[in-house]
Amino acid sequence: MSDAASAYHWERSFRLWDTYFALIWVATVASVLTTGQPGWPLRAVAAALLVPLVPLYVVSGRRLIRGDPPDQRQAIGYLAAALALVLPSAVLVGETRLLAFALIPQCFMTLRLRSALVAVAVVNLVPVAGWALLWRPGARDVAFNALFSLVSFVFSIAVGIWVIRIIEQSQDRAELIAELDASRHEVGRLSEAHGALAERERLAREIHDTLAQGFTSLVMLIQAVEAELEHDLPAARRHLRLMDETARQNLAEARALVAGGAPADLDGASLPDALRRLATRHDAALEVSGPVRALPAGPEVVALRACQEALANARRHAGSSVTVGVSVTYADDLLTVSVRDDGCGFDPAAVRSGYGLAGLRARAVEVGGTAEVRSAPGDGTAVTVRLPVLRRETP
Repeated sequence: MSDAASAYHWERSFRLWDTYFALIWVATVASVLTTGQPGWPLRAVAAALLVPLVPLYVVSGRRLIRGDPPDQRQAIGYLAAALALVLPSAVLVGETRLLAFALIPQCFMTLRLRSALVAVAVVNLVPVAGWALLWRPGARDVAFNALFSLVSFVFSIAVGIWVIRIIEQSQDRAELIAELDASRHEVGRLSEAHGALAERERLAREIHDTLAQGFTSLVMLIQAVEAELEHDLPAARRHLRLMDETARQNLAEARALVAGGAPADLDGASLPDALRRLATRHDAALEVSGPVRALPAGPEVVALRACQEALANARRHAGSSVTVGVSVTYADDLLTVSVRDDGCGFDPAAVRSGYGLAGLRARAVEVGGTAEVRSAPGDGTAVTVRLPVLRRETP
């Protein structure tokens, strides 16, 4: 429940309490003025003593009752002032005791339990004792009023303790709700932070597998052109064309990354076509086997990115003179992509840094697949990615 709604419900319940207090006060004054005894002057005095009780409640009582928690010194002062008005009136006219129905709840609402019990005892017992001493009624009337006062005192204690327990439970629930609300906000904050972190990781992986690889290819092609300009002009021109194609491809990948769309190579093309263009840019051979078909975007993107990473690593680490082959196998429920080279190889267990292989494995795991890297020093490298795909429907 919102703070505004809670305040609204509290205001409504407090207006009911104001109405209850007003009704008790009006009924008490009416009873005092219309009773048969004592005479009219004393009844007028008793009623007059109750008049200041209204502004006292409006100015001090309401504020104390709404306090959380009420100030104990101010609450004692307020109730002492109220009793100073009520008790003399109750001693003069017994009907004033009706006002106890309004004062006793205030005792429990503003005071601690021990102080509230003392105040309730004064409200219930002192008027009867004072009335008996002042008017000297018969023993039967004294006994009846004393018994009624005692029963009222016990009942007030029972109801008051019950009210306090309800208030304590309400406060505990309010604290629990506040804690839950704070926990909900914290969970939301952590979820947002986790989402931002996941998005940063996704963007880092996309940039590494696309733009960074493209720039690496451009650097290698520039080095090749510099070496070929003097003695192999046709090869230099071929590499310049590859540089142009790679730069355009990087620009397309950047636009696709900003737009959040499919990779540029897969935009309007099949996976084998995209891999064929990728293999051509890296001077690699492509072999496709199995029944080629359209697959969900997830496995196709992972397959393309895995080939990009493996081909870039082959050119970067194995050398430009190695032979690189790419194979794609379509099975009923599995897509397998493998990139092999006959370069110098490496020890996969010795790789402790870098984002490429870790990102490749993470991509495969995201779609329920696996990524395996087999290599050894002097024995080339093979990167194999296996991705589950939907099984073909059989007629």
